[in-house]
Amino acid sequence: MIEVRELTKRYGSALAVDRLSFTVKPGHVTGFLGPNGAGKSTTMRAVLGLDAPTSGEALINGRHYARSPHPMHEVGALLDAGAVHGGRTAANHLLCLARSNGIGRARVTAVLEQVGLGGVARKRVAGFSLGMKQRLGIAAALLGDPEVLLFDEPVNGLDPEGIRWIRELMRSLADEGRTVLVSSHLMSEMALTAHRVLVVGRGRLIVDTTIEELEQRYRRDVFVRSPDDRELARVLEAEGARVETPPDGGLSVHGLDAPRISELAFGAGILLHQLTPRSASLEDAYLELTDESVEYRAEGAAR
Repeated sequence: MIEVRELTKRYGSALAVDRLSFTVKPGHVTGFLGPNGAGKSTTMRAVLGLDAPTSGEALINGRHYARSPHPMHEVGALLDAGAVHGGRTAANHLLCLARSNGIGRARVTAVLEQVGLGGVARKRVAGFSLGMKQRLGIAAALLGDPEVLLFDEPVNGLDPEGIRWIRELMRSLADEGRTVLVSSHLMSEMALTAHRVLVVGRGRLIVDTTIEELEQRYRRDVFVRSPDDRELARVLEAEGARVETPPDGGLSVHGLDAPRISELAFGAGILLHQLTPRSASLEDAYLELTDESVEYRAEGAAR
């Protein structure tokens, strides 16, 4: 389990993380979302002891990461796939890490096969593509068979097959009861991967919830089709709804839920052919939540 308690981190006058608190529990893939500059990477570095908090603390299984006697057996992390000596082979890179934590050569071979790099184990990392380096970084995170895993933008450079693979890997790790925290800017991917999401902006927690709860909270409308759309619109507007007519027909109803629309249509003797509540996508919800926290915005971008 990961616990962040009133974490604050300043770099001179810049406030990167501002009294941030959250808990990441086992058995879930937790998405860590936020605009550029929101404090995600700084928080993950603080969890791993790479940045010292200005105040507050970050704990893994109730203690600071630096106090773990065998850190790779407890925590696996991928923060920067490029942080590898290019002159080493993939196998030698992992073997150096393994020896520091009493891990045998057989485990190195196993994780290279697991991430799909068994065939290039003896090749130098300098010749690897970004996607191959990401796979090597993931292999390093898995090396100690840890119960807690942190991934910072793990799908960067991966092709569609690789993205599906890492998605299934993270979910399978969570299903085994491990704690998985993953940051990403790809909302469509997080909607398929994560069970829960932490959304941060300007170093503060905006929301901590499940994917389903977040999408439902930002429900867009109810789509309705009827042989008598015009009369149905009149009845719904009389009840206070805002009704729009999409170009392809039907009605987009705001301000009334599906059961109430059904009751009103029944009472007016109007037949319904379709009645579909439509929730916002994770991307829609995320953009609305973080609109005031975006640090860099292109000219003409929607607010």
